[in-house]
Amino acid sequence: MKSSIHTAFLILLTNLCSGQFKFKINKGSTKFNAEITVTTCKKGDCNGKGTIELYDRITKKKFQTFYSDDLDFSIDKSNNPTVNVIELYGEQSPLIFDDFNFDGTEDFAIRNGNESSYGGPSYDVYVYHSTKKQFVPSSDLSSLAYNHLGMFETDHKRKRISTFDKSGCCWHLKTEYSVVPKKGLVKVAEFEEDATKGEMVVVTTRKLINDKWTVKVEKLRQKDYYKE
Repeated sequence: MKSSIHTAFLILLTNLCSGQFKFKINKGSTKFNAEITVTTCKKGDCNGKGTIELYDRITKKKFQTFYSDDLDFSIDKSNNPTVNVIELYGEQSPLIFDDFNFDGTEDFAIRNGNESSYGGPSYDVYVYHSTKKQFVPSSDLSSLAYNHLGMFETDHKRKRISTFDKSGCCWHLKTEYSVVPKKGLVKVAEFEEDATKGEMVVVTTRKLINDKWTVKVEKLRQKDYYKE
């Protein structure tokens, strides 16, 4: 899901009257170019109310307009924002294009503040509606991007969505979801690491198999489990 920082082409316009900053992103999506406008950019960091306009790459016509209460992102020394970058404890782009529900069509997520766990990035997620021929909000997917550690990740080969959680330094949880037609998101697996037990790490694996949960618990020494 990652793409180089150089895949985002920037034009930066400062309107002295409105104080708005505009960026054009011409790569990152297979179908759309994007123009984003944000109220504030200082010392490489942009935030505030934002507008995102998608343009059809073939016809060049405006396709749809979106809004963010806090389009929070960083730019590099060349004044480039990233696109499609999801790093668990690092960069997370203002725009993420991906097929989030594995239906064969490209979907879209927009950075909206830092409302996820530990003040991390949060996203409004939109999925493409083939009948309406436009992007529509997904409350289920947006909830995942607000209630865990930043934007979720997708595994297209296995058709799984993964979220991440933590408590302090020593407890971590990865949760996997499947997208089931007419049911939506279904939790199918959890992988828990608990290193709060002294020298031991308790690793608990839970999997949903044939509608029943199986549980496997292992206890390992930290020095062995966390070998570099």
